[in-house]
Amino acid sequence: MTSGLDLESLDLMLDALGDFVAAALPEERQLALDRDDTCPEDTIRQMCGDDLGVQLAFVPEEYGGMGGGAFDSYRICERLARLDLGLATSVFATFLGSDPILFGGTEEQKERWLGRIVKEGILFAYGATEPEAGSDLGALRTTATPVEGGYRLNGRKQWISNGSIADACSVLALAPGGPSWFVLERGTEGFSSAVPEDKHGIRLSNTAALYFDEVFVPAENLVGLAEGKGLVQAQNVFGYTRLMVAAFGLGGGWEAADRAIRYSADRVQAGATLSAKQGYTHKLIVPHVVRLEAARAFIEETATRIDAGEGSLNTEGAIAKYLASEAGNAAAEAAIQAHGGYGYTRPYLVEKIKRDVRITTIYEGTSEILEMTIARDRWQQHLKTRGAHYRDAAATLAALPAETGAATAALALECLAAVMEACRAGRLTRNQHVLLRLGELIANGEAAGSLARRAAAALDGTLPEKADRRFSPAVLAAISRVFAREAVMKIAEEGGRWVIGALSENDAAPDGLRGDEMRAAQRGLLADMDVIADVLYGRADL
Repeated sequence: MTSGLDLESLDLMLDALGDFVAAALPEERQLALDRDDTCPEDTIRQMCGDDLGVQLAFVPEEYGGMGGGAFDSYRICERLARLDLGLATSVFATFLGSDPILFGGTEEQKERWLGRIVKEGILFAYGATEPEAGSDLGALRTTATPVEGGYRLNGRKQWISNGSIADACSVLALAPGGPSWFVLERGTEGFSSAVPEDKHGIRLSNTAALYFDEVFVPAENLVGLAEGKGLVQAQNVFGYTRLMVAAFGLGGGWEAADRAIRYSADRVQAGATLSAKQGYTHKLIVPHVVRLEAARAFIEETATRIDAGEGSLNTEGAIAKYLASEAGNAAAEAAIQAHGGYGYTRPYLVEKIKRDVRITTIYEGTSEILEMTIARDRWQQHLKTRGAHYRDAAATLAALPAETGAATAALALECLAAVMEACRAGRLTRNQHVLLRLGELIANGEAAGSLARRAAAALDGTLPEKADRRFSPAVLAAISRVFAREAVMKIAEEGGRWVIGALSENDAAPDGLRGDEMRAAQRGLLADMDVIADVLYGRADL
């Protein structure tokens, strides 16, 4: 179990981050660096040094850090993303790069490398992705050949954050015993980096290819001092690291949404502010706030479970990242539309946020990889339980207060069980697209349950101490009701569509989708959206 930072320390870190970046990276400098495609290495090193010490939050206390847990990391990563996602990526890369050591290294390796992060503020890079392999870590071409005293590395890595500024890099290479992690220091002979990539977004981060030409790495730099454990070590951190990228999507999406909210509160059109127009708020603001908060509920629930010692929770990490990155990207897109022509210009910053947040649907596993990860795992659960997995989950929601929308969330999970059973009976998951669509539906169904539980916890005063508290219990319940309606509609309509679309003409259509109940559950939707809009614009205090 990880207790992490106390609330006062976490709040101090969040405030310090905001103050530091506001001074070191005002909007004018952000825009200039973005235009010039320049990474502010000086600012990053100051953040990871004595000026701020953000690196301390991510390192266990026994190695000199503050021992932050998954919940702390989510809150810090969300704040970083709201400030600048490129900057956030550069800071995050150090902890991603050191994770193979933290989770697989010997005690001596942890003391050496984590100690240097704490004391010297060195920057790390995570050298896993390759040009031909993409997200498939098993398709390695970088090799580690044993020689006297160590190994010779040959190969190339692509899309490496901090690639040309990192002081050290963890590199995944194929040794005789299988994929293995090695730690290389900058300046090692034969180890070089390419010119930084000219990217669509996160232009304040440094991203570069790495090259290994007969690079000698000492045997003591083999992580764990044993070959063949690299993929296991990588899998051990996916749940945690994808949760952090989920926080990036959440922070970027909320920053864009908040800018749109402020803009529309002042912008007058046809005699009234945009914020007074239901057609504006209920299309461009409220739905995105709801989806972001659904993602937050799943992030906070998963972070709490990781800190409680439940393991890496890889599938839950995949769901969190999928929900938050898709919601963040959509919210940023809507924010541009919400600003009209101004949103398409650089000075209003939402244009930059949209380009930045787009990467969250790609790095640390594309949305499509995540859909497959989610679907495969939950499909096995459906088969093992003979279809009871989501029916049982729906039954547990029945005990939650009615105002949380738990009954509608339960209906969504029951419809999900019916869709999955129809896929089993018709052997429809032989169609890859059907399997991927199941991943999307599963993520939304599980998020509806998480959000209902979060709303219930807010109502009875049992939210985690470090939970975000932007919304009151009553408003959070309204948000939960809106999302539950969306989830059941998506699962019943889209799930039924793809099931029927995969059947032949003579096959019977699936039952159990409960269309009448799904449609009846939509009653009250506009009223709840009105409540959320009124709170967002300060027209009501609930």
